[in-house]
Amino acid sequence: MSDVATTRRVPGVGEGVWRDLVGQQEAVRTLSEAVGDARRMTHAWLITGPPGSGRSNAARSFAAALECPQGGCGECRECRTTIDGSHADVQIVSTSGLTIQVREARDLALQAQSSPTVGRWRVILIEDADRLTERAADALLKALEEPVPRTVWLLCAPSVEDVIVTIRSRSRHVRLRIPPPDDVAELLVRRDGVDPAMAAYAARAAQSHIGIARRLARDEGARIRRRETILLALRIRGLGDAMKAAADLASIAEDESGASSGERNAAEKAKLMEQLGADPSARTQPPHVRSAINQLEKEQKTRATRFGRDVIDRALVDLASMYRDALVVRWGDPVPLVNADIVDDVGRLARAFTPEGLLLALDAISTARERIAANVPPLLALEAMCISLELPS
Repeated sequence: MSDVATTRRVPGVGEGVWRDLVGQQEAVRTLSEAVGDARRMTHAWLITGPPGSGRSNAARSFAAALECPQGGCGECRECRTTIDGSHADVQIVSTSGLTIQVREARDLALQAQSSPTVGRWRVILIEDADRLTERAADALLKALEEPVPRTVWLLCAPSVEDVIVTIRSRSRHVRLRIPPPDDVAELLVRRDGVDPAMAAYAARAAQSHIGIARRLARDEGARIRRRETILLALRIRGLGDAMKAAADLASIAEDESGASSGERNAAEKAKLMEQLGADPSARTQPPHVRSAINQLEKEQKTRATRFGRDVIDRALVDLASMYRDALVVRWGDPVPLVNADIVDDVGRLARAFTPEGLLLALDAISTARERIAANVPPLLALEAMCISLELPS
């Protein structure tokens, strides 16, 4: 590491590549200090934080700062290509499936042995380290135990507990927090040109999840679907209502998954056919083409399954916000409501349940999320949850 200056002035909080990483002053300070001082640098980093806190953005910004001659100016070619995922020495793993398999982990461990070609570091960034299977994690251990001088591992996960202990014990931990809604709203106004009132609503409704806030601010359909989801809390008055509410939640996920994946799947298949030199209009395809298409369709199905589960999980987070707000109203605490735009409906829910009933409802939603994450069929988990959410007589 002798070619890296011991200390140097690099962009810090609110500057350069860190400009859009809002509400993470402590984490940015830690990472930028490592860029500027070789004594603070290490070969493996574990970046954790709740969904929407900006784990992947923080990791990409850190990678850009490591590659940038100015330590993360945000304007040069090194910064821009790293952030958009096209830098030759930055390998970004963002799985679309449910897990990262051992074969891919072994490939990454092999790549880690190579020296950087154009940049200062070879960076391997795994955006979903919590999706590493046990065997895949074991395959990475040797690379982490015997680091190559010019290679840096950046692992992202919701929490340290989501990564096996042998990996987290060999990594330096940086924790992100949920950014304040005001900071998220300011980012939407500054970066995306969103109207301030809409930005404030989106940041609050998304509970500071930056990606979801951006979608809510720009997509009226997303706002409508969210409203329909949270108002389910006032519709469940019997078993029939519970079954219908569960079906509606499952349908929302299916619709969003289909809308998101249909065009992408067709484009991927067309590109594959072109790469294989196959005729898309032919009634039958050679065996190697059929095999490749089958593999692609299998991967697409796995991706759709994960996306559908993610949509349902987010819908349940939104639904839980209604019961949370009702508790706030019940207790009279001066805490801002997530759903301040429908305060009358929140009040109706607060009057319908006792505080204990609201806590039981939140527990039922949490249980449904855990069951779906554990591969329980979503509709079954949702039905059990909705039965527990029935309004008191």
